[in-house]
Amino acid sequence: MTKVDSKTTEMSTEAVNVKDYQNIDYNDDNRGDTGLGLCGWVLTIFSLLMFICTFPLSLFFTLKIVQEYERAVIFRVGRLVKGGARGPGIFFILPCIDNYLKVDLRVVSFDVPPQEILTRDSVTITVDAVAYFRISNPISSVCNIEDAQRSTKLLAATTLRNELGTKNLSEVLLERDTISHSIQQILDAATDPWGVKVERVEIKDVRLPQMLQRAMAAEAEASREAKAKVIAAEGEMNAARALKEASDVISESPQALQLRYLQTLQTISAEKNSTIIFPLPIDMLSKALSK
Repeated sequence: MTKVDSKTTEMSTEAVNVKDYQNIDYNDDNRGDTGLGLCGWVLTIFSLLMFICTFPLSLFFTLKIVQEYERAVIFRVGRLVKGGARGPGIFFILPCIDNYLKVDLRVVSFDVPPQEILTRDSVTITVDAVAYFRISNPISSVCNIEDAQRSTKLLAATTLRNELGTKNLSEVLLERDTISHSIQQILDAATDPWGVKVERVEIKDVRLPQMLQRAMAAEAEASREAKAKVIAAEGEMNAARALKEASDVISESPQALQLRYLQTLQTISAEKNSTIIFPLPIDMLSKALSK
């Protein structure tokens, strides 16, 4: 029982150590030079002596400059140097034992490769998008992931496919801003441990298959024709109602019908001068209609 308990204790201790290693906070300025060990301190002293002995020539190898938009992450004997990232400006490194990496803090834009996506209503579309991101934590972008930019690009393509796969075609076409904001939030939460801040995601273009485009065009044309027929029918109905009201008004006075007849003759004679018109008395028409 004692052996089993001791093994269990060792295993639990190893698990705790692994968990602590995975939860390292690289933003803590107290981490770094502590824990170099005897060999590390000997190498540090030897490097300082080398710097002093070769002064001032050693300045060309130990003084480094980073731009305003850059930061330098320094490792001493493989360990992160206390104080966080250096820059902008001049900083000092020890020869032979210090190594540094420059990190660009400017916003990077990239085109997400065209993705063929099957929407929720079983329509295959091709989507182009563009993403903007920047490094917000240089130390995490170096220590937590091998290539932050490449990983962010791959994650953006995967997130775009997963998010649009849950939407209908009409939602993809009409709710681009909402979908872009949702993708940006998902990417920002996923890349935060990498020290990456996703600023913006935009859907540039949604391409449909040719057969689907023709079908949608035919549907839209049929819809427009149906609306045109309805509008024409409503116009005919309104015109018939207006003629009925006009006939009711004219029927109340025979002189009004006579005047209307004379106006029609005047209109015909003005447009077609070669036409010979024989007026017919209205009284004869009224007698014929009464019989």
